[in-house]
Amino acid sequence: MKKINILLYSLALTVASTSCSESFLDEENKASYTTDYFKTSQGIQDLATALYGNIRWHFGYEWAYGITLYGTDEFTNGADLTSEPWNTYDSRLNSLNCTTANGAANNNCPGVSALWDQMYYGIASANEVISSAVYVSDESVRTKCEGEAYFLRGYNYYRLFAQYGGVVIQTEPAQGVVRTFKRATAEETLNQVISDFEQAYAKLPIERWRGTGTWTKYTAAHFLAKALLYRQSERCSDWNSSYNATTDLQKVVALCDEVIAACPLESDYNNLYAKWTGIDCKAEESKEILMSCQHSSSAVGRFGNRTYNYFTPQFSNFSGGFVQRGQYIGGMDFQRCRPTEYSYSIFDNVNDSRMWKTFKTVYGMNNYVEIPANVKSLGITSDKQPQLGDEGIMFILNKKDDSRFQDETTYGTFGRGGTAHTFVNPNTNKWVPNVFPVYLGGKYVLNTYGVSGNPSQSNVFCGINKADDGSRTAEKGDAHRDVIMARTGETYLIKAEAQVRMEKYQDAIATVNLLRARAQWKNGENREFYTDGSMAFLKSYGGDEDNSTASSVLGKCKDAKKVKLDNKAAFEASFIQRSTYYLSTGIAKTTDPSSLQIASYKTLPAEDESVLSAMGVSGDKDRLINFILNERTRECLGEWNRWEELSRTKTLVKRAKLYNPEASKNVAEKHLLRPIPQTFLDQLQNEDGTNLTDEQKAAWQNTGY
Repeated sequence: MKKINILLYSLALTVASTSCSESFLDEENKASYTTDYFKTSQGIQDLATALYGNIRWHFGYEWAYGITLYGTDEFTNGADLTSEPWNTYDSRLNSLNCTTANGAANNNCPGVSALWDQMYYGIASANEVISSAVYVSDESVRTKCEGEAYFLRGYNYYRLFAQYGGVVIQTEPAQGVVRTFKRATAEETLNQVISDFEQAYAKLPIERWRGTGTWTKYTAAHFLAKALLYRQSERCSDWNSSYNATTDLQKVVALCDEVIAACPLESDYNNLYAKWTGIDCKAEESKEILMSCQHSSSAVGRFGNRTYNYFTPQFSNFSGGFVQRGQYIGGMDFQRCRPTEYSYSIFDNVNDSRMWKTFKTVYGMNNYVEIPANVKSLGITSDKQPQLGDEGIMFILNKKDDSRFQDETTYGTFGRGGTAHTFVNPNTNKWVPNVFPVYLGGKYVLNTYGVSGNPSQSNVFCGINKADDGSRTAEKGDAHRDVIMARTGETYLIKAEAQVRMEKYQDAIATVNLLRARAQWKNGENREFYTDGSMAFLKSYGGDEDNSTASSVLGKCKDAKKVKLDNKAAFEASFIQRSTYYLSTGIAKTTDPSSLQIASYKTLPAEDESVLSAMGVSGDKDRLINFILNERTRECLGEWNRWEELSRTKTLVKRAKLYNPEASKNVAEKHLLRPIPQTFLDQLQNEDGTNLTDEQKAAWQNTGY
């Protein structure tokens, strides 16, 4: 499989000439490329290739989730509080970067300046390509390179606009160090985004000319549709009346139709994330993937793929020793992103396969521990002793009104490995060391089982598998899988929302029904089957090759005779390709197809009606926009754009207050935008060379900060 060979040049000239603060100079890999090299055909082609490296920043550290997922209805913090201010919206989220000196839990808290600095670094590189593209002698290659530069510039301005509103617009390489800038309006900034995406759409080819990961015309079409939809959304309502809504929205639909026709959906949702079989595997070539951040087994410098750390519960802490962590389990248990009650309840747990292909509900017991004495005292006899490979952790994704879980009589009591409980798996007749329902007695209880005893900082939750990577060769090493940044599944939802905004409500339902058709269980499908990117660890489980550490012996996992397991044995004990589907739903085993089709926009699924009722939403338009936001959760949970979507539709405050208890106390309208970084403001100067006064800096700042 051909992949982009991303060159990570320092572009010291470009960065220095456009810097607003010293942080713009922090990029590593400073090579000895000179101004003259970037005035040659090969130099500009190499610089265009290097543009792809800029997007790796997004997934290298804690900002991957902090600025995209935290503080929303979908995710809250676990017991780890590294990025807590981004979730709780407390006073530490301000124009200053939050460090231990001013209240951060540790020095890994994402700084408000991080996105600002890195986006302008990429913009500077894109400007250099655009301005010097004339040096590329081959017209076809020149046009493609220009298209890539316009796309990255548009994408980076899109991210800046979504987070900060109006920002500084730079479309030419600056000469010398510039410290005098004008802040563009939100309208001017978004129009720059649209213009850049239009240029990218006109210049990018339809084929992936560089190989897997290449931006194409369809990548540009997807994001141009997003930008036009944004212009007709609530956050732009104070100025968008001068733009014809019908014209914008019809263009959105046309662009989406073009993408949908050329880049069809995968037939099985599992193919997107769960069936990831190894480095540069076939899954990464999917036509549905419109944009991805490229990674491989080679060294990547500062910004490797760290996303596998963030979605897994802290099982090594709460499991009582029954489940130990290692690279043989696809996700590290840093327990940053804890799904909210909303994220579990919004799925139809019987008919929607996406729930069971997204959440990891079972971990195998990979370390032998005897049933504790306090459990035996409750009547759990030695014949109920679990063995290696039995369920060590089970999450039961039941519904609130499930009559089987109104009390603790049907299945016994529940809890983690360190607490006495009596649940015996009815399928194996073995005691399960860790077992947690979502609801008990009609109450949400999953957040009450954590070690701290504090529901607002629980380390027990059912995590998602979209970042799992069984190819890692060190427990905390970088992941090797690409990160999907845009795909056709979202394109359907962009189109549907545009149709809602044109009051074509039944058409919107028809569009969503096409997406939901994939999510239905197919005839003959095993509803209990589960897999994730851990499968890449061994070829016998579907991986492309055996992990090079498979024969390594660990000190953590032992059998009943206290003999240490090697990684291969630990993996085989850990990786159970079976979910808790039937235990969670209570239905009889079946291989019949299911249906998620919606007949009329007037009657939405029960899960959606519950949310709409809680939000107090009325009127067809508002109901359906919120329905599509719900469908975004079901289709795109954890896919790096939730905060921006809620900010765009001005639903962030209401949804966070309803569904994120940790955010609800502080979230306010000012949080629809982020604060302009103080590191930038402090280095601004007037045209006469004087520093800005406090009043002038305040005029630059977003309202409320």
